Amino acid sequence: MKALGRTVLARNRHARILGLGDRRSPSSETPAMVMIQDDPESFLPHCAFRFKRDPTSSPAMLSMETLDPDFDVSGESSIIQWEVEEGLHLPPSLNDSDSGRSGGDSAWLLLSWQSLHHDSRLSNPDLRPDIVVLVDAPQLSSSGADLILAIRTLRERFPAALLWTPGLGGPDNAALLSWMGVDLFDSSRARFAASHGHLLTMLGPRPFHDSESEDRWIQEWVDVSHSIRSAIRNGTLRELVEMQALNSASSVEHLRRFDALLRDNEAPLNRFVPSSRKFRFNAVTSRQDPLVHDWRHRVSEDYNPPSHSSRILLLLPCSQRKPYRESQSHRRFARHIQSNGVDQVMVTSPLGLVPRALEDLWPAAHYDIPVTGDWDLDELDMIHSMLARLVERVGYEKVIDHSGMNLASHFPNLDIIDSREGRTAGNPESLERLESVIKELVSDLGIRAPKGHRHRIECYRALSRFQYGTDAWLDDVRIEGRPPKWRLQKNSIQIAQWHPDAGRFAFSKAALPILHETKTLPEIELQADIDWRGDIFSTIISSYPAGIRVGDDLLVIQDGNLIGSARATASHWEWAGSPGRLARSHHRLG
Repeated sequence: MKALGRTVLARNRHARILGLGDRRSPSSETPAMVMIQDDPESFLPHCAFRFKRDPTSSPAMLSMETLDPDFDVSGESSIIQWEVEEGLHLPPSLNDSDSGRSGGDSAWLLLSWQSLHHDSRLSNPDLRPDIVVLVDAPQLSSSGADLILAIRTLRERFPAALLWTPGLGGPDNAALLSWMGVDLFDSSRARFAASHGHLLTMLGPRPFHDSESEDRWIQEWVDVSHSIRSAIRNGTLRELVEMQALNSASSVEHLRRFDALLRDNEAPLNRFVPSSRKFRFNAVTSRQDPLVHDWRHRVSEDYNPPSHSSRILLLLPCSQRKPYRESQSHRRFARHIQSNGVDQVMVTSPLGLVPRALEDLWPAAHYDIPVTGDWDLDELDMIHSMLARLVERVGYEKVIDHSGMNLASHFPNLDIIDSREGRTAGNPESLERLESVIKELVSDLGIRAPKGHRHRIECYRALSRFQYGTDAWLDDVRIEGRPPKWRLQKNSIQIAQWHPDAGRFAFSKAALPILHETKTLPEIELQADIDWRGDIFSTIISSYPAGIRVGDDLLVIQDGNLIGSARATASHWEWAGSPGRLARSHHRLG
């Protein structure tokens, strides 16, 4: 039986580069083009599939084939072909009705907004098509919310399939559709625009120049495909999407609706990223990113400072350099903060508040934003709401405001002390007042704050509670070694090391039983008859928890026994059947 070879080469949330063919040497990559009827032959070398529709029968017959015989990984090199009936798909306005004539088959699935509500095949957990087509994507585009929901539903329901939205994609919105999870594109919109004298480019339509050929749109598709793949690999697709979305009101709408949908439901976010990764918040739309919403919510609801610094909140301005402690301004602050009895929290946009204990984490240590010194009303409202919730939940008794935001006037019921009094944060008089205020409050409240390693371990506990929901694994742990990669030892055995560049604990093999006993890490179950030798793929998984994020450390269980650990390379939605590696093996016991 012929099989379409697919493997995930790179990921950026819902966007992926899928290699087609041999997983060790793919013949082509997504986003890929589908050649449709009346496409010029000059487009053929840039396409991965060919599509045809035969309207002479009722319902019409549809055919799809690969253009490269090496896409077949069944053992013989040959063209893969699919042929199905089109079915009868009612318009989106009739989604309450059931035509009773679904299109496609189990390998090539044709769905519409209406059939998403009625097609009984979707209830079959073993349904794993090669290609899924949302046939009425252009009609759904005008409804906005329905299109976004349909694409996300199909993307997450069929993680191994290639998703195609015929007639919807063009060089002007391909990055946005890829961001949502679309893999295949066609030329229909680009050709239609060209027939009316306009060229669809990555930045929107423009009139053809006299020197340009009529098939100039082909090169635009080639260029945008390369740009999308590069952005997915570099983790910068969001920036490309924001730039591209501004070319049309509908694209801005779709991005906003997609962000809202992910904010209200589990978004496929990273827990950790490489130290070189940056998130550039260069547009107002960046504030709507689910990553920003997730950080604000978790700090407001989940962050708990060390007990010895939970009575005094010190608000500091952010800095351009990350993590903040490495900046010149925060080094000056440190010289005047003589007690660990205050909880240092940075005020910034778009993240709102960044506690000192969390400054090495993603995205706090990895974001860039244009700095003007001005705060707009949305930013002020966000910071005010986060601060109000944090103070209410933690129960700080005193607040020292060195941020320069004049918060006392906005919170008349809070005991807020302005340590700057109109001066700059680094002004010598401001710093002297900051030092004296801290000394006075710590003395008045009788706070006895630990120093050195005792303070550091309490900060690690706060960080662990934020990341894992528990700090039990840190009981009776001692800190050894040299900064910044401190070693954490229990009974003279190293169980972890703190890696500030990565913003994570690197757990040793000796830590696994402790992490298992304290229920610190998520656990995945392997099938009982599997001899686990390599990485983690969906074919060997028996069960997995909800909410897995890229970078999560996972404990591996088999037959009820702890057998090792792995590190997630795929978000939760791919664990239902992605064709790529889900987690990289790390430690093995026994």
